[in-house]
Amino acid sequence: MTSLSVFDQLALHGFVADFAATRLALAGRPVFLPAGRRLFREGAAADRFWLMHGGSVAIDLHVPGRGDIVVERVGPETVLGWSWSRPPYRWRFGAVVAEDVLAVEFDASRVRALMADDAELGRELDARLLDVVADRLQAARLRLVELYAYPDAPS
Repeated sequence: MTSLSVFDQLALHGFVADFAATRLALAGRPVFLPAGRRLFREGAAADRFWLMHGGSVAIDLHVPGRGDIVVERVGPETVLGWSWSRPPYRWRFGAVVAEDVLAVEFDASRVRALMADDAELGRELDARLLDVVADRLQAARLRLVELYAYPDAPS
């Protein structure tokens, strides 16, 4: 996968494969992210995002007195990071590479500039990112239902 150009990688990724991503490709670069690498921490500047092709990332939340608690794990064909798209451009969660990742990494300020220059691109990316956020919220809801559905059930 790493020998493919950014254009080719975008053509193969479900998040952007069905619309012209030529301009978007100019803001991306292929990356390999090794397991164990912290990509970002909650509250830090959200200055990039990734379209993942392989591997997995643990999304975590810092809980005082308990440390970083994994709340979700994302894998291939997903988008990692949406906090870059809305002010104040700060990560709302943290993330650590769980299994080596192959991805296209995007410079958030360049993508925001592209979105500002091309209203159609901006609307389309906003809509797709909203779908990502909605999917993650639904996944969190289902985990809560599983956790609290049968509180008196024997373990």
